[in-house]
Amino acid sequence: MGRKLYVGNLPYSATETSLREAFGASGTVESATLITDRDTGQSKGFGFVEMSTDQEAQAAMQAMNGASLDGRQIKVSEAKPKTSGGGGPRRDNAGGYGRRY
Repeated sequence: MGRKLYVGNLPYSATETSLREAFGASGTVESATLITDRDTGQSKGFGFVEMSTDQEAQAAMQAMNGASLDGRQIKVSEAKPKTSGGGGPRRDNAGGYGRRY
């Protein structure tokens, strides 16, 4: 198990500080990151918490999965590795750009 956890179904009122405090009961929080919309800056309702050891990450996942944070039941699981490849529109003929009829 890795040390990085995915935290979903977060209330929009959640902050990186509130994540650190909530997960800090299970061990040392190395980092807490909320994912925000790049245009509006508003939270997208999920984030990531990195614990200092695998054992602390496991304990945090068991303790926090299904727990209530600001009135919402959060979901905690092991974060999956980031895949290569970006989002955005396809720029080949199959994606609708540059179609010739």
